[in-house]
Amino acid sequence: METMEKDTVLIDTHAHIAGCDFDEDRDEVLDRAQAAGILAVIDFGTCMDISEKSVALAKANSMVYAGVGIHPSDAFPMTAADDDRLVQWTKEEKVVAIGEIGLDYYWEKDSERRALQRSIFIRQLDLARQLHLPVCIHDREAHGDLMTILKKEARENFGVIHCFSGSLEMARELLKLGWHLGIDGPITYKNAAKAPEIVRAIPAERLLLETDCPYLSPTPYRGKRNEPAFIRKTAEYAAEFRGESPEDLSRQTTANARRLYGLPK
Repeated sequence: METMEKDTVLIDTHAHIAGCDFDEDRDEVLDRAQAAGILAVIDFGTCMDISEKSVALAKANSMVYAGVGIHPSDAFPMTAADDDRLVQWTKEEKVVAIGEIGLDYYWEKDSERRALQRSIFIRQLDLARQLHLPVCIHDREAHGDLMTILKKEARENFGVIHCFSGSLEMARELLKLGWHLGIDGPITYKNAAKAPEIVRAIPAERLLLETDCPYLSPTPYRGKRNEPAFIRKTAEYAAEFRGESPEDLSRQTTANARRLYGLPK
């Protein structure tokens, strides 16, 4: 596998640095990211409290941008006041997306709670559409309902399916619908048998690199807390799968991130 050159730059398009996992060394983690050539990190909220912290982190650190939203695992019956709060956050210059939103049936088995997930997912899709903002979508073991909602409710939305975990056929269908696909540390795992084919199938202009830190650390950091600097390993594996140089892949994915999220050059 070709090792990425030291001066290659990247963007981590999905992180959770504002969360408590980084309370002890958040500044050091961002310093390591900058030293590793990470130009920017997009930090996504998962609930109202964490969204507020992500916005504050983006305001305080020049390399951090924020997304705000309610993760399916934190689903609650949203009100107009919650909508207004999300809208107010999006007026901040460095808030660039609605997310992390979506469906998660891995953790949630109750049918009423799943219905609530679908309800607030659709609600936030509508909000993003009104605000003309991209969305970052979480999908875990909810592929059928996700596709149904995207085809019916999200025809005017745009954004990324974060940490894509579906089949090659699903990837192709999402690409036809105009979505970007995010790839993370699991593509580096030995049991990720379908990863090479899926990574190869993603058009260059639709590919995004993510860490989802503190989760999903790539090889050889698996089992450790993930952080933005580790995205270089994911990029090297992706480049190997695609038969590209890591530098070419980094240039393309950096351009993709800037275009989708409106990041400055």
